[in-house]
Amino acid sequence: MEIIEAIRPLRAALKHLPRPVGLVPTMGFLHAGHLALIERARKETRSLVVSVFINPEQFGSHEDIKTYPRDMGSDLVKLEEAGVDLVFTPPVSEIYPPGFASYVEVGQIGERLEGEYRAGHFKGVATIVCKLISLVRPERAYFGEKDYQQTKVVAQLNADLNLGSEIVVLPTVRESDGLALSTRNIYLDPWERGAATILYRSLSLAREMVSDGILDVERIRCRMRVAICAEPLSEVDYISIVNEATLEEIDSIKDSARALVAIRIGKTRLIDNMSLFVEG
Repeated sequence: MEIIEAIRPLRAALKHLPRPVGLVPTMGFLHAGHLALIERARKETRSLVVSVFINPEQFGSHEDIKTYPRDMGSDLVKLEEAGVDLVFTPPVSEIYPPGFASYVEVGQIGERLEGEYRAGHFKGVATIVCKLISLVRPERAYFGEKDYQQTKVVAQLNADLNLGSEIVVLPTVRESDGLALSTRNIYLDPWERGAATILYRSLSLAREMVSDGILDVERIRCRMRVAICAEPLSEVDYISIVNEATLEEIDSIKDSARALVAIRIGKTRLIDNMSLFVEG
């Protein structure tokens, strides 16, 4: 496994990697969700590149970039065991050198939900993903469905800018009690960890209501809010039920629909989502 920190040697190394190449962008502190992406990419490509870069441009001024979990040593062990060919671990100055002034914005799909609560977040996400895909030129780039809106942002920029990669989105990896794996779960103390399951339980409630024939979005959203607010440690940022393709709010579930929820448990902000169609 080759570990590279700078763009020039990255480009040189990529010339010798057999195609097709897969890319898994990460911010490190790897968990089973990341490893599921890597495992899938390993099966579908001949060469695998993983980036480990905590992107400052997707954090707001009052967010947790200074305390965001890091463990590069452990990450590198996991990546080598997973059969990764090349790890790109650039310093911030390599990605955003002095004078850097060009950013990517994707319009309406990034302006609501997380875009509304985290101003500038998707500009940072879109910029780093665009840079990584442009540098690596992977045939496939892999992302997790837990960050559903992010996957739509990435698909939009990939299409609009003709980046040419296939964007592969894999299902959310969950704990046995349904909590979606997330780097920020480490912030939760034992009481908060128990309370955090309300996120998954509220989404499951919405799916059950749809399965029972209840299709009125406001009714579903109200039931979800009541369930979340019954958990004393939780605070709702948003509960949104949208068209899966466009992320536009809907009034009634007729076609593809997805519930997206953001809550706070203590000082920790968690997001999750779920399709509201039950197959079969």
